Amino acid sequence: MLLLAIDTATRRGGVALGNGEGVLGAVELGAIELGGRASVGPPRHAEQLAPAIEWVCDQAGIALADVSAIAVGIGPGMFTGLRVGVTTAKVLGLALGVPLVAVPSLDLVAYPLRHAAADLVVPLIDARRNEVYFALYRPVPGGVQRVSDYSLATPTDLEAELTARGRSALLCGDGALRFRSVFDDHDLVALAGPGHATPDLAALVELAAARFARGQVVAAAEVVPLYLRRSDAELARDRRGA
Repeated sequence: MLLLAIDTATRRGGVALGNGEGVLGAVELGAIELGGRASVGPPRHAEQLAPAIEWVCDQAGIALADVSAIAVGIGPGMFTGLRVGVTTAKVLGLALGVPLVAVPSLDLVAYPLRHAAADLVVPLIDARRNEVYFALYRPVPGGVQRVSDYSLATPTDLEAELTARGRSALLCGDGALRFRSVFDDHDLVALAGPGHATPDLAALVELAAARFARGQVVAAAEVVPLYLRRSDAELARDRRGA
């Protein structure tokens, strides 16, 4: 079993090849260009993704035809970035005749902290407009268990919810870093470092490999991004129509 894993939900997307034993090769998008130079400005996932897939396959000495499934992070996250990643995964799945394994990107931020001592692991992805995408997870043996819906809220509303729950929480993700001041005075809340700011490619490979082994796959045509709100373009179109 061989997986091609793609996640473009945030500014630092990535591509990886892996199997049930872990990652065989990976490359990040957005943070570092393929030539090794630091990337500045807005993400360029649409330009970088196809060359990144080709590069990681070449480096691993693996042909795309050998891939058994495509693992893809489905968000929530950046609208344009998600469309790029999910559309690419679907096209490859159809072209290669292989299924897809769809994994929410919040799961990929939370999973690496499955050994945290906190009662809750709370990944926050920056949703702009002073809001965050988030979900609540409980560390369990071997992983994390989601105990809430995937949601959209202001950091202040989330802080109020965590206060009401009265349980220790470890926050992670780029949204946690951006809005850390909201949670600074919360005695039961701690913040993970920058190393836990984005969806983890190794987590995508590991979670997708386990789901593939259990038969939890979907046809390429059935995969859709996890959007928790409408895009700016859709809202602008409605305003023009009104």
